[in-house]
Amino acid sequence: MSDDVEETSEDNVEHPKISEIAARDQNATSDIVCDDMKGLDANRYATKKTVAQGMLDIALLTSNASQLKYVLQVGPKHEFYTLLVVLISISIVLQLLVGLLFVVIGGLDLNDHEDQPSAVVLNDVIVIFIFVISVINIIISAFGIEYSNNPLILERLSYINNEYLRKRNYTAG
Repeated sequence: MSDDVEETSEDNVEHPKISEIAARDQNATSDIVCDDMKGLDANRYATKKTVAQGMLDIALLTSNASQLKYVLQVGPKHEFYTLLVVLISISIVLQLLVGLLFVVIGGLDLNDHEDQPSAVVLNDVIVIFIFVISVINIIISAFGIEYSNNPLILERLSYINNEYLRKRNYTAG
């Protein structure tokens, strides 16, 4: 039994050393975590987010420009010409406005407490505009832009058909 007591007393001697090592490791780990958290820069995150949204805005703007070109090439012959020109134009204007707001919000310092309320309001406005742009583009898609790679194909087919009928009538007559 005395051996057990001695082992217990030896264990008690070693426990403080283990506790010190564990405490040191825990403190070192938390210091590293705290340093990593301090390294998180809200401005850098916001800038990256703004750039990514800007890239998507450019892609949609390019798509809308292509759609507008198609509708203008077809002209009033298109069933929904006026509606599509108006919707595509509104979408393009809103996208340009969102791009301008991205530039403004990108210039704000999110670490400055005075800029934070403005950034929140601008971010909310941008989200609303993007929602409206998305709804407009869904409506544009619903009214269909067929043959966007070859916009005048229907007119060409009609011309070929009329020429065929004219020649047929000429040879029959």
